[in-house]
Amino acid sequence: MFVRLLSMFAVLLLSSIHAQAAKRIDLDYQVRFLPEQDQAEVRLTLEEGEAVRSLDFNLGDEGAYSDFSADGEWLQEVPERGIWRPGKGKSSLSYRVRITHQRDNGAFDARMTEDWALFRGDDLVPAAKLDERDGIVLVARIGFDLPKGWKSIETGWPRIGKNRFRVDNPERQFDRPTGWMLAGKLGSRRARLGETDVAVVAPVGEGMRRMDILTLLTFVWPEVQHVFPRDPKKLLIVGAGDPMWRGGLSGPNSLFMHVDRPLVSENGTSSLVHELVHVFSRITDADRSDWISEGLAEYYAIELVRRAGGMSEDRYQAVRERLTKWSRKVSSLRTESSTGPVTARAVLLLQELDKEIRQGSKGRHSLDDVARGLMRLDKATTQDFIDITETLLGTGSKVLDTKLLR
Repeated sequence: MFVRLLSMFAVLLLSSIHAQAAKRIDLDYQVRFLPEQDQAEVRLTLEEGEAVRSLDFNLGDEGAYSDFSADGEWLQEVPERGIWRPGKGKSSLSYRVRITHQRDNGAFDARMTEDWALFRGDDLVPAAKLDERDGIVLVARIGFDLPKGWKSIETGWPRIGKNRFRVDNPERQFDRPTGWMLAGKLGSRRARLGETDVAVVAPVGEGMRRMDILTLLTFVWPEVQHVFPRDPKKLLIVGAGDPMWRGGLSGPNSLFMHVDRPLVSENGTSSLVHELVHVFSRITDADRSDWISEGLAEYYAIELVRRAGGMSEDRYQAVRERLTKWSRKVSSLRTESSTGPVTARAVLLLQELDKEIRQGSKGRHSLDDVARGLMRLDKATTQDFIDITETLLGTGSKVLDTKLLR
């Protein structure tokens, strides 16, 4: 036993020394907005180009990226893929990206006007496979050059200066400035909830109910943190009106809400809390199991408001009746993309499962423990969900023994 402990200590010590000895190389993103062209000019600059062998970018199939220029070598044999091999010394890659994006239904999930731009950083810098040399740690920052008259820029990343932010995602090898971003003539309200700086931001004149949002967040925040024990440094909530998509969309450290969406809808659920659960849980799924992430988000959109004292028992039962009517024709939850009725049926199953877990464990466990277990997985499958639940119960689950999950 002593030898084993000594060996483990040696491994930990070597890992610590390696981390301290790693060479830190600056990676700077600089963005310049071009509203008249519905584009942004993006420049990636490596302090030492030789620290990176290559960045292999997934450019997608919509032709959003153009005008590439690079120090070193840029290869683009097909439109969907580009490979940058930086030169020696300070090395840069620049390109242009179209900002506005319209969905098939005609609504926009990214838009640039003469006064503002609302978009996701995921699209600003495309996903890439990083091949870096051993002993290198990239330190990423992003800065913005704003057009004349635009007052500010906000992202879900910590601010380190005027229009500059630190990008640090330990879960990624390549630190991309992901999540929602909003630049232009903006109005904002801010609060500190727990250990998190919360900003609610929208273009001036869009009618965003910023204080209403902060009030609801303050109300449910302790309940959210109890289930999903995370303390993000920052949370950004952005919004705008038509013709933006009339719903909510989550992203890393951020979420979007259409300004006309009610904080609590007539069916008793909250789109805001639904998207907040996505941000905090980060649960994603695979193998036709979208019912897990969407069902849990909607389950907690009801449950967290209820636990915070915002829903009476009568109202809770009325919500259940409405979910039952909406989902009565659902015969299976297994799908790549959950629909409204499928999500409603998933919520009912999760409510039944929570009751089963509490009774079976004599109050020691609940669905919260299943959710926390799923948070540790890269992607959750239906079988993962069943395994975690039955481990907590110590036996099979009658609720999960259903045709809905086959």
